[in-house]
Amino acid sequence: MKLNRRSLLKAAGLATGMVATGGLPALASTNKSKNSKGKKLALTVAHITDVHIREGENAPERFKQCLKQIITKHKPNFFLNGGDSINDASYDQVTYDQVIKQWSIWDECTALLYKYELHSCIGNHDPWWKAPSKEDEMYGKNYVVKRLKIPHRYYSFRKKNWHFIILDGNNSNISLDEEQFDWLKAELEKLPASTPTLLMSHYPILGTTQALVGGGHSDCKKLKDLFYKHRDKVKICLSGHNHLSDQTRYNDVLYCCNGAMSGFWWGKGDAESAGPGYYLETPPGYAMLNLYEDGTVENEYFPHTY
Repeated sequence: MKLNRRSLLKAAGLATGMVATGGLPALASTNKSKNSKGKKLALTVAHITDVHIREGENAPERFKQCLKQIITKHKPNFFLNGGDSINDASYDQVTYDQVIKQWSIWDECTALLYKYELHSCIGNHDPWWKAPSKEDEMYGKNYVVKRLKIPHRYYSFRKKNWHFIILDGNNSNISLDEEQFDWLKAELEKLPASTPTLLMSHYPILGTTQALVGGGHSDCKKLKDLFYKHRDKVKICLSGHNHLSDQTRYNDVLYCCNGAMSGFWWGKGDAESAGPGYYLETPPGYAMLNLYEDGTVENEYFPHTY
């Protein structure tokens, strides 16, 4: 998400029953379950989002250092990438050479993850809409799918007893298109009862950040209703886009909008913020998730000092 595209929205009527924690300066924003003690850990997963990789500000080396930190400190089973992987291909003035360069830097940096699976979703700044034509191989989402090495613009996979669903909200008014929503309904229906499920989208579905800066799913009520129907399965929804850290629990689903790897787009940050690289009250960083066999989930946000 770009700073000049933010707009202030009124808080949604769904706020009743929400409990939220915002980005915490200098401290990790944490949602650790009191009931996880003694439970069997199934997976440890790293969530990075809004890398906005580019030349300048020493961004490639800073990103690499953070990836090394995640690997060394947390030893994750795999990585989830929440989109806006490159700085921007979506603006009108972006050229072919700029798109190619940004993706080449992404490839160079993520080569550090050669031992790990990296499951990504598409961010709004990833597609090049100003390609010479719609028939050009670099036009739109299909090229992003290719560069991120993902099977489709939305997809699912299994790890241990957990099911993972990756969504594409880059459609009209930030929403799932009809085809994708029907697929999601079928995907949840076919899962055995009580299969713990994590969903990842680029944009927040529910939470506090879209009430502050916008950028949330316009179909949030429709998705909330679907998740309630499958409340024995849906445990957590991950997102990014807003560069802010927020955790909201609604109908026993944990909605985690984690802060951006790039923080203030690799810049110095807000003049009145608490530290370098901050956007509003959230420092640059990444999240680590503990996923337990019984469906218990913990999400902890780690500020990254580079």
